[in-house]
Amino acid sequence: MAMIQKMTTMTQRRMDINDLHVEINGKEILKGISLAVCAGEVHAIMGPNGSGKSTLASTLMGHPKYNVTSGKIVVDGEDITKLPPNERAKRGLFLSFQYPSEISGVTVSNFLRTAYNAVTGKKIPVVDFHKMLKEKMAQLKMDSSFSKRYLNEGFSGGEKKRTEILQMMVLQPAFAILDETDSGLDVDALRIVAQGINAMRLPGRAIVLITHYRRILDYVVPDKIHILQDGKIIRSGGKELAAEIEERGYELPVEA
Repeated sequence: MAMIQKMTTMTQRRMDINDLHVEINGKEILKGISLAVCAGEVHAIMGPNGSGKSTLASTLMGHPKYNVTSGKIVVDGEDITKLPPNERAKRGLFLSFQYPSEISGVTVSNFLRTAYNAVTGKKIPVVDFHKMLKEKMAQLKMDSSFSKRYLNEGFSGGEKKRTEILQMMVLQPAFAILDETDSGLDVDALRIVAQGINAMRLPGRAIVLITHYRRILDYVVPDKIHILQDGKIIRSGGKELAAEIEERGYELPVEA
């Protein structure tokens, strides 16, 4: 299956967000976001509540609730702005939800195998899939019995977040967008989730990590940090920017 056309090598993969304007119910939320995310990089998007972080994540994945009024999302030279979520997934995009949904009647194992087959275009044998799934779950210190439970049903907040990271590890996306994966996690769960994210840091993969707080950045050190406020990126910098936020909050001077 030709998932991605005109591809060269994995290390050359790139996502460009060009002057993106997005509205919900006629209200503009994103007001001109421009960002280049290249393979091998980890970008942290930080900002206060209501700044547009989750809107950006959902828009990148193609949620129909969010209306792109102008601008483009380009992956490997292809404009994907109007593509539905399933087509974006085939092109390597993945979104870890801030509030994962419960799906009664669908086991974690069946959900992940169906997703794997759909995204990759391959039909992995059941035995091979379960072997791979068991290895990934062990990395996240998840009991193998979780694979037989209904997706997120009765899961704690930390268990839901680990399941989201498990999904990422199974699907191996080129562009992983993690929307506040650290929210609601205790210290031990945060470390385990961070280990899973760091295991995905490879030359052919980019990670966009959306967060409120600095603490996860102590475990997943970003290459670049961007501060989002009122729908715009007001500052970008290296990992030292997180320390400045910790000291001064989000009331930072805007870049010229």
